[in-house]
Amino acid sequence: MQRLLPFMRVNYDFIAPNYHARYASGNALPGIADLLHAFVRDLNAQKILEVGCGSGRWLDELQAIAPHIIGLDFSLGMLSQARQRNNTVPLTRGTAKQLPFESSLFDLVFCINALHHFDQPQNFIAESYRALRRGGALIAINIDPHNIGTWCVYDYFKGTRETDLKRFPKIEGLKEWMRETGFKKIETRIADHVSSHKIGRDVLSDHFLQKHGTSQLALLSDKAYAEGISKIEAAIAAAESRNEEIVFAAEFSFPAVIGYK
Repeated sequence: MQRLLPFMRVNYDFIAPNYHARYASGNALPGIADLLHAFVRDLNAQKILEVGCGSGRWLDELQAIAPHIIGLDFSLGMLSQARQRNNTVPLTRGTAKQLPFESSLFDLVFCINALHHFDQPQNFIAESYRALRRGGALIAINIDPHNIGTWCVYDYFKGTRETDLKRFPKIEGLKEWMRETGFKKIETRIADHVSSHKIGRDVLSDHFLQKHGTSQLALLSDKAYAEGISKIEAAIAAAESRNEEIVFAAEFSFPAVIGYK
């Protein structure tokens, strides 16, 4: 079994005001939206819970077809942003390791890009199982740093990839947790794929390269972050001196692990 790093908390209250910008400029992740819509339809899901709802992107996405959807997050800053965007969806502050809901309540529980922030992800799996009705499903979607093709964050910011390899559970490990918990059927799908290519200095304005644009960079010290930016600027300057273009790429998928109770 993979040994994960001890829990590393990102200050999401601090980054909450700018968090939703990640979904702008072609980063809306429509494949994830399509997958969620399909599960709501196929399960005839009436009661739905998003754990780690952040600024409410996916709550907004599903509200029209799932009127009984609830968002849960531990960050008051994130909940405030979600409430400002949509004050009609019920929001609850709580932790993933101890969901504040009765058993067998939900038809669908889902978690997107948040599992690596939970201090006890195995407990989240168990709690989701408890909160699901029989026949319901848990969907966990995250990037998988163990299978990322290329990402300039990993290329230029020292230690970010190594940290993520220990911070994110492997797909097989996540499936094992689900099996141990009691999920009867477990499957994986590729929910979405990101393919981004920034040329030259355009990369410096990329939201995902800002200090608090991603948890990978938010966890760095100011000094380590500045060193990474300096490496990028030096690479750009070197390319410009040769009258060449330099491309900063991001190529990775969002696998979904789905467990049926």
